[in-house]
Amino acid sequence: MVGRIVEIADDRRHLFAHRGFMVVRDTEGERKELGQVPLDDIAAVIANAHGLSYTNNLLVALAERGAPFVLCGPNHNAVGMLLPIDGHHVQAKRIEAQIAANQPMHKRLWAAIVKAKLEQQAAALEAVGAPTAPLRALAGKVRSGDPENLEGQGARRYWGLLFGADFRRDQDGGGLNALLNYGYTILRSATARAVVAAGLHPSLGLHHSNDANAMRLVDDLMEPFRPVVDLKVWQLNRAGERHVTPDTKRALVRVLYDDMQTSLGVTPVVVCMQRLATSLAQAYLGERTKLDLPLPGLPLSLAASFESE
Repeated sequence: MVGRIVEIADDRRHLFAHRGFMVVRDTEGERKELGQVPLDDIAAVIANAHGLSYTNNLLVALAERGAPFVLCGPNHNAVGMLLPIDGHHVQAKRIEAQIAANQPMHKRLWAAIVKAKLEQQAAALEAVGAPTAPLRALAGKVRSGDPENLEGQGARRYWGLLFGADFRRDQDGGGLNALLNYGYTILRSATARAVVAAGLHPSLGLHHSNDANAMRLVDDLMEPFRPVVDLKVWQLNRAGERHVTPDTKRALVRVLYDDMQTSLGVTPVVVCMQRLATSLAQAYLGERTKLDLPLPGLPLSLAASFESE
């Protein structure tokens, strides 16, 4: 399902569930109702303000529908996420297969994700007129498990080629870094929903191994989609938009609904995420050997915007 990402960014808001809707109400003055969103249409709620209040009934209603409730810190990074316990009718079977998967399988699948990420980074560089050879060369050398850490080597080259030699990726930074943080938070929430909907456990990763990270598999599977956010931030920066604002937030959210090329035709980014998670569950069960990854290339509306320049 392609649902709506709903962000609440004003402190003076109270959220509650009523007759199948999430209702947003002002907490000051006359406490007016500001809007309603059908619960069944919500893909995720992003709580990006610190004075929000919300009812337990709303959180329960969202969890029942598999819609994450994401808590953001001041740097626009996700610091917490409410996910449902029940995600799929054969969830237990899939999680058992996920736990039983051996290391060679994990290494093979991780290599496919790294290669896809490097290819998407190369496509982003091509769009902005930057050299692509370094990233394409690395993509062709990825081996099982990525023992040479070509993903990390690619990142060190990629950021300088995309944003200039002086740029440094900093999760606590402002400006372009804050825009990237917000875009990745959107990606992370959509990927988390896809993982749970596929009947997988988000803490059991392919590669990410930080014991404090409860979203290791989510962070693994979102990697090939990061360049889509990077390119949108590049566009915003070129247009003079270097800060997180209501307009830049909307632009970053829309990235999820842009179409990407896949082996089965054109599909929105958020659906590509769902297909990737489902294909991983099927691989764990021995029903397939390859992941359903998007083909190298830009989302169609982004590609069209570059062609028109």
